[in-house]
Amino acid sequence: MFLWFIGLGPLLVWVVFRSPALDLRMVILGSLLPLLDGLFGGPRVLHSLTGAVVVLLFVMLSTRRRRLLRRRLLGLPIGLFIHLVLDGAWTDTDTFWWPFSGWTFPSDQLPELARGGWTIVMEIAGGCAIAFAWRLFGLADPARRDRFLRTGRVDVVEDRRAG
Repeated sequence: MFLWFIGLGPLLVWVVFRSPALDLRMVILGSLLPLLDGLFGGPRVLHSLTGAVVVLLFVMLSTRRRRLLRRRLLGLPIGLFIHLVLDGAWTDTDTFWWPFSGWTFPSDQLPELARGGWTIVMEIAGGCAIAFAWRLFGLADPARRDRFLRTGRVDVVEDRRAG
């Protein structure tokens, strides 16, 4: 399941923060990183609140006195937090609260793969979110698209029909 996180993650972050300087590419990367837990047999550290907090602390501590780098990298832990929200990770208490709920991880499959037919519905919703963001941010325009690919920044296209 990729489109769900790629589409809704950065769109939700943009709606909440409206920061023109936030690197949405890092948000996308952060929202996809927990899928790597699948390589280790199921939800692990990246599906826990602790994992996202540790990444946030690492970014904050390692970028002291480097504001521009911090601004770019902050999208990574924000994306991790967004993944936890979009994934409903809080419903798996043992994994979400690791290590406070115990040091072992359950041997479940990734929540992204355990939804059955809902996965298809969520991917379609993610695709719709991508299409909406494409229009909202005017990414059909090569200059805007290039700016997004180079910097991760977007801005809303004004609707000239309104008003």
